[in-house]
Amino acid sequence: MNQPHIVIEARDVTLSLGKGSARVDILKGIHLDVASGESLALLGPSGSGKSSLMAVLSGLERATGGSIRVADADFGALDEDGLALARRGRIGIVLQAFHLLPTMTAIENVAVPLELDGVEDAFARAEKELTAVGLGHRLSHYPAQLSGGEQQRVAIARAIAPRPALLFADEPTGNLDAATGQSIMDLLFARQRETGATLVMITHDEALSRRCDRIVTMRDGVVISDHDGDGPNGDGRA
Repeated sequence: MNQPHIVIEARDVTLSLGKGSARVDILKGIHLDVASGESLALLGPSGSGKSSLMAVLSGLERATGGSIRVADADFGALDEDGLALARRGRIGIVLQAFHLLPTMTAIENVAVPLELDGVEDAFARAEKELTAVGLGHRLSHYPAQLSGGEQQRVAIARAIAPRPALLFADEPTGNLDAATGQSIMDLLFARQRETGATLVMITHDEALSRRCDRIVTMRDGVVISDHDGDGPNGDGRA
């Protein structure tokens, strides 16, 4: 049986802020492997370190210690420019607050980052991705003209349009009502499966975490459990 390709490999990862008596240890020796195509939930209460772990795994924050390899790139050996290049086209990020540019239309919010990365058919690809998330009729609308759920759909399209190997989602339904949040997660899981991306989702919602293949629970900067979820590649066993 072929072994799955490991797209994230974290070993003894630490993250600390401040010095001396003001030092705060946020991550305390995290070990984690994530396989290609897997959906993984990082579950835990506020302050558990899950968003900080996402930040170092996505190259947005530099770990204090340990080693991190993501999509075959050694993050510890890269400077800030190198990390930005490693993220480009490989890593997509969906955040709770959408972070759409208010002066750009939906299609521009998706296409312009592609253009900056040198994609020749940026607007055609953006239109295709927005259509895939159900916004083919809203291409020329600005964020202020879109509902919260529609804005998050644009954010998902923007993250997936470059066809990243790895997709991070940090509390993607946190600013949405329950019904809209459910439809957004249905969409996110569907797009993840269709593109074959690996999904790492940060959440405090246990019911949502169970939809993933695997659940890694954090508390006080450490992993306290790691077990299968109910996703298609998990078997639901604790």
